[in-house]
Amino acid sequence: MILGAHVSIAGGVQNAPARGQEIGCDAIQIFSKNQTQWKAKPFTEENIKGFKSNLKESRISPVVIHDSYLINLCATDPVKLKMSIDAFIDELQRAEALDAPYVVTHPGSHLNKGEEWGIAKIAESLDEVHERTPGFKVMTLLETTAGQGTNLGYQFEQIAAMREKVRAKERIGVCVDTCHMFAAGYDLANKTGYDATWKRFADVIGLGNLKAFHLNDSKKPLGSRVDRHENIGEGHIGIDLFKWLMNDDRFSKLPGLLETPGEMEDFKRNLELLRSL
Repeated sequence: MILGAHVSIAGGVQNAPARGQEIGCDAIQIFSKNQTQWKAKPFTEENIKGFKSNLKESRISPVVIHDSYLINLCATDPVKLKMSIDAFIDELQRAEALDAPYVVTHPGSHLNKGEEWGIAKIAESLDEVHERTPGFKVMTLLETTAGQGTNLGYQFEQIAAMREKVRAKERIGVCVDTCHMFAAGYDLANKTGYDATWKRFADVIGLGNLKAFHLNDSKKPLGSRVDRHENIGEGHIGIDLFKWLMNDDRFSKLPGLLETPGEMEDFKRNLELLRSL
């Protein structure tokens, strides 16, 4: 697996590659702007050129962008839905400017309108996004979720249904989060559950559509439907899952990105642990 972590863009997006390099990343994930705000200033030419130059020097690849937490592609309020679609298009535009291949998104929360409604609305929103970004190379990665509240994407079947309803399927891939999957009820902590989970993923979504991993242990137990990340090997999942993943040839060419709690030194420690496995 191509290991890395989510790093800060404080001071400008061009600073992210050096931060990744400092902790030993071969791949990085970033926010393209403040993740708690709807709008941000466009990248300057200095931002873009600096990022590309520093990235080339660092030899980090790939770069994954995580979209804003405010975006909900099945928002029930028409105003919020429009804001979400516009904000997501901005995320794709920023990814294109940086030549980032992937933008990861939590699919959305149906806010008590029902899962079937939410899945259809997410696909409808993505169709609009694609119509307004013709020719874009960046791929949207739907992230598996823990199923907290009315969040969609906690079952493989939901992700598959979203993708199936989107017209430009080639623009949609999947990012799996180990903490989220475990919290959603996929028992990755034992070998039987591990094997069964990936067989189900292959049958329902297809391993060819899996493009990235978020590598996190879980503070909460199996099936809790609560999203709380923990350092590798220190949560309810335990170390075995990560040992199996690090030695699973099916995933050897995919980015595996840490979103574990703590500071830069904690990321460094977690990366060293993963590589030791």
